[in-house]
Amino acid sequence: MRLIAIEEHVLPSFVRNAWAFAPPPHDPVSDIADGGMTGERLADLGKARLALMDEQGIDIQVLSLTTPGLHNLEERQAVETAQRVNDLIADACVRHPTRFQGFAALPTADPDAASRELERAVNDLGLKGALLCGRTRDRHLDHPALRPMLAKATELGVPLFIHPQTPAPSVRAAQYAGISERADLALAAFGLGWHYEAGLEWIRLAAAGVFDELPELQIILGHWGEVVLFYLERTSAVMERALDLDQLLIEYARRNLYVTGSGMWNATYLQQCLDIVGPERLLFSTDFPYQYREGGEPRRFLETVAIDEATRRSLAFANWERLTTAAKK
Repeated sequence: MRLIAIEEHVLPSFVRNAWAFAPPPHDPVSDIADGGMTGERLADLGKARLALMDEQGIDIQVLSLTTPGLHNLEERQAVETAQRVNDLIADACVRHPTRFQGFAALPTADPDAASRELERAVNDLGLKGALLCGRTRDRHLDHPALRPMLAKATELGVPLFIHPQTPAPSVRAAQYAGISERADLALAAFGLGWHYEAGLEWIRLAAAGVFDELPELQIILGHWGEVVLFYLERTSAVMERALDLDQLLIEYARRNLYVTGSGMWNATYLQQCLDIVGPERLLFSTDFPYQYREGGEPRRFLETVAIDEATRRSLAFANWERLTTAAKK
């Protein structure tokens, strides 16, 4: 059975340099998470990555720029860097067409340029959509300035993956500080804060009426729905009193959301997602290289988890292929 992993990251050196010269505040997590062997694996788009894919049983990786993407760069630098990133990913896909696909990085600091770059990345480079890291400084994805970018994704028929990024400094200070420097940052980032940030962006899109305006827009959330999916029954019931929407939040989840596990091999979470969004909206991912572990665990999880064979096939590759063959030119 073919296995397509859709959240597999890259980090070229020129993006590291761009982050270093971006205006503050800087995301503090990369210094911890992207060094050493992990940094080497993020930079490699050749034999070493392919060898690890083989060891894991992964047939295809969908490459994407790691967090915080280009969201904290100033406009001109973001545009230029996005073009370089997308050209790099597209080149890897050309060199290894049976092993790599790609998500575009977008210069969301310049919303008009973000729409143009998404169109170029899909129509000219053959990328499958875009990966976004939630808000752009203080601007959330539901901001009116970013609506044309969302509309462009809908027009092109490609998904947008909302990936976590570290909460703003003011949020970290208010909610995640006071334990210890190391614990504060871990809790604000990969411990919890990342996931609330990403899940909230999807909730905001729904609450702002984006899915009523763009009913065909498809969003992907990692980590089995970034926390909010498991609380959606409560959120949907409560928010119904405050929102004037065409659907309940739970119904948008079943129409406008795909969910992937991001290397969290947990059968209980998988089953809960099946119950909430259904087997047609599950995707496979390993969150390479962050969740890499020796021993072929991704393939073993897929082959042994207690789901029927039709669902196993959908999770492994069929849902992704159906989603991405909808792209329009």
